[in-house]
Parts: sequence; structure tokens; C-alpha cells
Amino acid sequence: MFPETIETDRLRLEARRPENVDLDACYRICSSNLAIDEVTEYVTWSPHETKRETLEFLERGRKRWADREAASYVIRPREGEDGAGALAGFGGFEVDWERRTAELGTWLRKRFWGRGYSGERAAALVEVAFAELDLELVAVGHHPDNDNSRRAIETYVDRFGGRREGRLRNHLTFADGSVHDEVRYTISQAEWREATS
Repeated sequence: MFPETIETDRLRLEARRPENVDLDACYRICSSNLAIDEVTEYVTWSPHETKRETLEFLERGRKRWADREAASYVIRPREGEDGAGALAGFGGFEVDWERRTAELGTWLRKRFWGRGYSGERAAALVEVAFAELDLELVAVGHHPDNDNSRRAIETYVDRFGGRREGRLRNHLTFADGSVHDEVRYTISQAEWREATS
């Protein structure tokens, strides 16, 4: 149902599974990689404490994929890019089939910030949601204090004719149990088709 791999001009996305990732390298990246505290500051997960936690994260990707709940991908820069082939981060979408909605999410290692990868990944996933899965809406959100995500999201949401829906109070629950607001944006299939025609 979901594409196993997606290639854009600069990125290759591969299904999030243990066989597609070096477990030791992934654990280092998700636990103690340079700037991991900055990477996880505004996301709902905390740095991994054990390699088992990293394996469970990868296995959860496989299970949710098989159950048609989510398509989650390993993000790697393609040949010609600085860091080609390296694990840059993860991204994908959850699907609410009843509401015909895909909810985007991503995180990137700090060394890959500022390259436009978030928008490039989003464009590919939005196309899958609308052109291949025939969903009606793509939604995405960010913590109100996350200016980097806000800028990236606003850029691609505007490009595809979407809009900022507003601030959802107490909508995000972080791994430490704290509750936070989320700023939400949506793009409809009709808006996307008009923007890309």
C-alpha cells in the first residue's frame, strides 16, 4: 500500500525497519549524537536510553506499516549531497482512514538542518497521500516555540495552498508526561491539485 522507497532530487526515503538501518549507528544517533538535546527539545520522544529502545522504535515502524496505520521512513541524502547515504533522520505520516487524513511528522539530525530537506520530504509525502492514497487532507503541526519547524512548515503549506488552522491547546504529550500546545496546519487535496497543476 505505501511505497517502500521514495526518491526526490536530493533524498532517498526507505521504509523504517530494522533491516534498513544499522542498529548500532541508529542507537548512537537517537541517544547521544551531537545536539540530540536540541533535536528532541520540541518532539514527543526523548533520547533513547538503550539499544533495545531503538530496536523497538524500528520494529514499531514495521508493525504500524503492516497494520496500515503509518508509513514511516529513514531519510538519507542522495549521492552528490553532503553526507550522502548517512541517516539524516526519520519522517512519514500516520493515517486516519475514517477522516481520510494523513498527519505528517519528521525529525532531522542537526547537521542536516537548514538544507530544505523537511520541505522536500513533505512534498513527496503529500503527493503519496493525495495521488496514491486518495486522502482528502494532510495535516502537520509543531510546538509553538519551535521556530525552525514553523518556518519550514509555513513554506511548504503555503506552496501547496494550505493554511494555518490554529493553536490546539494541550494537544501534545511529551515522553516526560508534560503536555503542550500544538500549532496545526492543513492542506486539502483540492488545494494541492490546484497548486501543483
